[in-house]
Parts: sequence; structure tokens; C-alpha cells
Amino acid sequence: MKEGLVLFDGVCNFCNFWVQFDIKRNKKKNLRFGSLQGTTAQNILPNYQIDPTILKSVIFIENEKAYQASTAVLKICRHLDGGWKLLSLFLIIPAFQRDPAYNWIGKNRYKRFGKKDSSMIPTAEQRALFVD
Repeated sequence: MKEGLVLFDGVCNFCNFWVQFDIKRNKKKNLRFGSLQGTTAQNILPNYQIDPTILKSVIFIENEKAYQASTAVLKICRHLDGGWKLLSLFLIIPAFQRDPAYNWIGKNRYKRFGKKDSSMIPTAEQRALFVD
């Protein structure tokens, strides 16, 4: 599997928790991360007909294809160590059946988990995994 790029809401506490979760479980280090508010996301998302100003979903780019919502999350799971890969089996369920739960969490993430004033700053050892 090639490298994948995870674009996430950099000010969302819930999203930042999952980025840290992914980093710890991606021993192959074949995932890169960037904030949806960052330059990389702003420059490449229009190439996938995705409005870079809409911050409602994680975006996962792999093999020159962009995935959103639950599909993005499940594709990311393929890169994680251990049993987390098994979650990608849920890709057999159509997105229209998976996405309502994802969308509900996304809609309520700030209210339930809060948000930061600015995007997360990676640690020195994590910096190589981030695009900007």
C-alpha cells in the first residue's frame, strides 16, 4: 500500500485525538497528516472537486483518489496495526448506510469535545509525518 494523506480539522479536539491515535498505530509510517485549514489542503482539494472551506469531514487521499466521511476513516484503518485493519471490512456496507452515524458525530464534535483556537502543532518527532 502506498502512502496516504489524512486531512483533518486541525482545531477539532476529537479530530486531533484520532490523529494521535492513528500515529501511534501506524508503525509503517505510511500515513501523512495535514490540517484542512493548511496550505496543502487548500491547494490540492480543488483537484478532487472538494471545497477546501468546508471542514465537516476527514479527507483521505490515496492512490490519487479522495475519500470522505466513513469511507475515509475505514480506508485509514487499513494502514493501522493490529486488529484495527479489520474495521475496513465495513467498506462492504454502502456509504449511505454508514455515513449518518459519521455525520452525527461530525455535526456534534465541537459541542461534545471542544475546539482549539488554532491547529495542532506536531511534536518534533511527529513533524516528519505532517505536510504543513
